[in-house]
Amino acid sequence: MRSEQKNNRGVLLINLGSPDSTSVKDVRRYLAEFLMDKRVIDAPFPIRCFIVYGCILPFRPKQSAEAYEKIWTDAGSPLISNGFSVQQSLQERLGLPVELAMRYQNPSAEKAVSNLADKGVDEILVVPLFPHYAMSSYGTAVTKVKSARDRSAPGISLSVVSPYYADPDYINALVGSANQEMPEEFDHLLFSFHGLPERHLRKTDPTGCHCLVEKDCCSRESPAHATCYRAQCFKTVEAVATKMEIPETRYSTAFQSRLGRDPWLKPYTDEAIARLAQQGVRRLVVMCPAFVADCLETIEEIGIRGREIFHENGGEQFRLIPCLNDHPLWLEALENMAAQRGFKSGVPVGAEQNG
Repeated sequence: MRSEQKNNRGVLLINLGSPDSTSVKDVRRYLAEFLMDKRVIDAPFPIRCFIVYGCILPFRPKQSAEAYEKIWTDAGSPLISNGFSVQQSLQERLGLPVELAMRYQNPSAEKAVSNLADKGVDEILVVPLFPHYAMSSYGTAVTKVKSARDRSAPGISLSVVSPYYADPDYINALVGSANQEMPEEFDHLLFSFHGLPERHLRKTDPTGCHCLVEKDCCSRESPAHATCYRAQCFKTVEAVATKMEIPETRYSTAFQSRLGRDPWLKPYTDEAIARLAQQGVRRLVVMCPAFVADCLETIEEIGIRGREIFHENGGEQFRLIPCLNDHPLWLEALENMAAQRGFKSGVPVGAEQNG
């Protein structure tokens, strides 16, 4: 228990990031920072440079810029504009300073930490906007905030919210937001999560012998699950499907956004969508629980390309459930995460539980 001395507290929300614009130049700069992160492409630096600058950046930025143009709004990137909406609403709810940061590009983690320091904050609660642990999302975001703190405000202490893939408030938010969008009649619900290379699961397995090694590894309890993205995704699916009372025969899980030739988590979403249509599913609903805000991967990859794949293979009705975005139940979940750790105006300093 900490002493009841007065502390100035603040909250930092951090997501992945987005280019500053849809120009090829800005997209290239964003992709370079993203892909050169050793937690994303986890190869030795010389090999990573060859892959990124020799194989990807000469071609990918133009293609990605065209994709971003399809989702860009008058307010800019949906991921960024939604993030600011959540930040402002959460600040009003908590009565404390709240800043938004992106792991890559802007608003930067350095600027967010500096802004909180300028407001007299001496303790920050970091809320990674990634419900599930992966070294290429949650892990790198937390590392970035700690590095930014060390450089610009080393006197500030940090508390970090642990992955909340099974948190009741997060599950309630997913179910509540989905129920508002679910059609009355549907044949199948597909849960699509961002993919990961299989080697990432092995790298973050503290036992070194469980993930993708043990038979039915995700259903067998293990210390590895604390950092196993795949097991945590399945836990989310199970909780949501149970609460929505959807039988096992009417939902499934897949993983999207693979890159390169190495094995990624399967089944792949694009192949799953095609297969479901070919098997007679005519009314498909897709939900993306790993993304708390709509972005390129949900709006364009699933909402546009996924829909096309479904129709090309005989499907008829395709519904993409929007992400949590600034849904009131999601704001309530974030408020509770902060309040339970003492990060709310009027909550005693000793109330926090560090994640």
